[in-house]
Amino acid sequence: MNKLEFSIKQLTIHNKDGSEATQANRHRGLIAIAGELHDLGYKLKSAHNLKPRHIQALVSHWKAREIADVTIRNRLGWLRWVGDHVGKAGLIPKDNAEFGLVERTPYQGSKARRLDADTLARVRDETIRLALQLQAAFGLRREEALKFRPSIADHGDHIALKASWCKGGRARSIPITHLRQRELLDAVARAAGEGSLIPTGRSYAKHVQTYKAQTRAAGLGQAHGLRHAYAQWRYKVITGWACPAAGGPSAEAMSFTDRHFDEMARMQVSNELGHNRIDVTDTYLGRRWANGHYRKPAA
Repeated sequence: MNKLEFSIKQLTIHNKDGSEATQANRHRGLIAIAGELHDLGYKLKSAHNLKPRHIQALVSHWKAREIADVTIRNRLGWLRWVGDHVGKAGLIPKDNAEFGLVERTPYQGSKARRLDADTLARVRDETIRLALQLQAAFGLRREEALKFRPSIADHGDHIALKASWCKGGRARSIPITHLRQRELLDAVARAAGEGSLIPTGRSYAKHVQTYKAQTRAAGLGQAHGLRHAYAQWRYKVITGWACPAAGGPSAEAMSFTDRHFDEMARMQVSNELGHNRIDVTDTYLGRRWANGHYRKPAA
């Protein structure tokens, strides 16, 4: 292990940001990146010695190897995390376009999926049924739903998710706006008590395997479509009209006032999903601008 790899290892060990899966992926990825830098001839002694030229060298190296843009974006995300933790928040530009990276294709059709009673009945484990209902009712990710502890998260008018449950270590809150959400939370509290929806004595990793097997058998797969359906429902609740993915209008067809409400609703939905960026909502809600971006009308 070279000095940079050791420095990265210590940094990841002492900063437990995000879920266990996030931490593990980030640790493995950063150690591999440190090894690549060493092989490229950069014998850095510490993560504190990272400079923009090192990042540019890595990106050029990855592009030469024809690494996919989406993979490079993920790696840059890990390196931004390093920068934040060694006092170099500006180590990497926030906009990946500065590296010539193509942004993700924002929308490929609606992936929304409702959780109907027949499908839910095919899931035998009560904790997994409740986790799926949490995903549908609050737009939670699988890990967030399984680790959800009502005794900690339920604040009456909203739920507060701990950073350690969430992807990227981004804690967030989601409002409770419907009676069915309240009834579900009460049911989860009865089943989980002071704990989570991971049964006592069982690890998260083991319970995920049970989740995968039962949702696959029920025809739900990873059930990520439930999160899409939540996003579309919340958008309609906030704006009063359907999003483009559900047959509603794009921004071009809206008045100036309606575009303002559209933007506010998308940011609210993005925050509730844990993304905090409006562009991500294209994936869930359909493109905001039908042509991909706003074009100012000709004079």
